[in-house]
Amino acid sequence: MLTFTGAAGGDAGNVLLLHAFPVSAEMWEPQLAPLAESGYRVIAPYVYGFDSSPSRPGWSMDDYARDLARLIEALGWSSATVVGLSMGGYQALAFYRLYPELIDSLVLCDTRANADSPEVLAGRQQFRNAVMEKGSEEATARMVPNFFAKETYASNQPLVEKTRESIVRQAPEEISEAMRAIAERKDSTELLTEIACPTLIVNGMEDTVTTQEVAAKMHALIPGSKLELIPEAGHLSNLDQPAMFNGILLEHLRSL
Repeated sequence: MLTFTGAAGGDAGNVLLLHAFPVSAEMWEPQLAPLAESGYRVIAPYVYGFDSSPSRPGWSMDDYARDLARLIEALGWSSATVVGLSMGGYQALAFYRLYPELIDSLVLCDTRANADSPEVLAGRQQFRNAVMEKGSEEATARMVPNFFAKETYASNQPLVEKTRESIVRQAPEEISEAMRAIAERKDSTELLTEIACPTLIVNGMEDTVTTQEVAAKMHALIPGSKLELIPEAGHLSNLDQPAMFNGILLEHLRSL
């Protein structure tokens, strides 16, 4: 069973929140209470080895998707809206590939469908080597400056520091394992054209990791999808502009 954090909510529907790399499920804290207060049952599971979640060496996105299906069954849910940001988006697509019948809708945030190029794969391996050599602090130095809009990074030090702390407390081995799983993920480009559930794509306008152009390409391939761009938001758009993110997400959920 995956370890998770969540909020009780009511009977409006079920929401599964899948977190980014290399932060923990606590990144969804600004969404948990608003969703529950709006009547939704919401769960945010942790990736293997992060915070209190059990380690699983060699895990894949498909492995994680299968455990998500077991989690939904254990909770007594028949289905859920699956919200994935960055790495969580990769997991959401893997979950749709294996269990489309368990998905009410998809919300793909600041993520991409295509597999990595050889150049990106080489960079990921270099990242893994550096983290194992220098520790989790190396991941914060490489990742955190790219997570937020310039204004947020400069002026919201409590948020930036909390994000750093979320990464530093993860073991280097678990960060490396998650990066390996990301690098080995399947290409989901062709899957996009087959998605039949309501789909929302959300992207920060200042996201330099997965740009709004990447989001637009996904939007063009997913039949009937909707694209929302959040101004003054970077890669972690749910943290950069939580009020706007929550409004967009709740509007989507209420439209189902």
